[in-house]
Amino acid sequence: MHLSRIEPALLVILSGVVAALHIGKMPVAIPVLREALGVSLVEAGFLLATVQFAGMSVGVLIGTATDGIGLRRSVIAGQLILAAAGLGGLWVQRPEALLLFRAFEGLGFLLAVLSAPGLIRQLVPRAQLTPYLGLWGAYMATGASLALLGGPSIMSLIGWRGLWLLLGMLSAAMAVWLGMSIPPDARRREAMPIPAGQADPDPWWQRLRLTLSSKEPWRVAIAFALYTSQWLAVIGFLPLICEQAGFSKPAAGALTAFACFVNVCGSIAAGRLLQRGVSARHLLYVGYGSLMVSAFLAFHLLTADLPLLRYLAVVLYSAIGGLIPGSLFAEVVHAAPSEGTVSTTVGWMQQCSSTGQFFGPPAVALLAAEAGGWHLTWVATGACSVLGLILASGLASRPAGAR
Repeated sequence: MHLSRIEPALLVILSGVVAALHIGKMPVAIPVLREALGVSLVEAGFLLATVQFAGMSVGVLIGTATDGIGLRRSVIAGQLILAAAGLGGLWVQRPEALLLFRAFEGLGFLLAVLSAPGLIRQLVPRAQLTPYLGLWGAYMATGASLALLGGPSIMSLIGWRGLWLLLGMLSAAMAVWLGMSIPPDARRREAMPIPAGQADPDPWWQRLRLTLSSKEPWRVAIAFALYTSQWLAVIGFLPLICEQAGFSKPAAGALTAFACFVNVCGSIAAGRLLQRGVSARHLLYVGYGSLMVSAFLAFHLLTADLPLLRYLAVVLYSAIGGLIPGSLFAEVVHAAPSEGTVSTTVGWMQQCSSTGQFFGPPAVALLAAEAGGWHLTWVATGACSVLGLILASGLASRPAGAR
């Protein structure tokens, strides 16, 4: 297929996957960085958390800014910042410099992904929007799993700087590709019926106030945080859990990558089911319900002597749980209080999600340390799922045609 023939909306989704590769590279690079740069455990923790800290502190503000400066320009700018940060790795000699570039990667990542749902909404007919947003819900799991699978092999060949350079060049190429394939905002408005409010957005503080004073953005954002916080805790500690169950380190890494990747299936299925008229509320019921059951099977003492069953339960946890991001990314464009606040609402959802991801894994680790094992993890994840079910029950009911 010729590059120019790829649908612009699919290109935006691919751009999200490329941005997620920059996030997913760090976990597999930590052991190499510790040896090459003398990165301490504390510094490694900051390298892992910097992106989440950026999202939890300024996600909604960056989302508001992208609504003002233009969706296409924001995605391209994000990829260029990611490219510059990747190329900057060539000159890093100390952990402090790497942390600075990691902060820039966090900014580039947010710019690249917060505008994407709104941009996809402009690029596809409304009748086809839901499947594309379901695909978009899989961007993070796809990028992270690819980084988990390919990162170690690439670093064994060209080192960690080579990986940084390769991903930087990939983002630079993506920025050029986006610029060539997606028409500027003004031309897109001429070709597609965009409401006037999108063409002439309100001042940023009015968009921010409108978003944060509406109930639906809060409901969707908190529901997403309740999902991402527990999913990252389970997937993040899965290599350690697998090793404790007797698997080798390479096997634990491969098992984790697979469990991460199957999350994509749930997100894609959510888009298809929503397109066929299944309500987001019902999909969220299934998603959060499956999280409770599968987490119980994966961590309760009743299955302590059944490692294969536990792993299959984690796979189920990730796969069916993928219905949640696929549904919420489709819902968030409707939760926005106006056409000009879609990226602001996505930014608020990202900010709440990053907050959950920042605090969720440490909370689960603390519970495991106090309990002397992982056997109470299902209690923590189950509490999040119950709250998610409560929030899902209050989502506005929309007929299939409204999507």
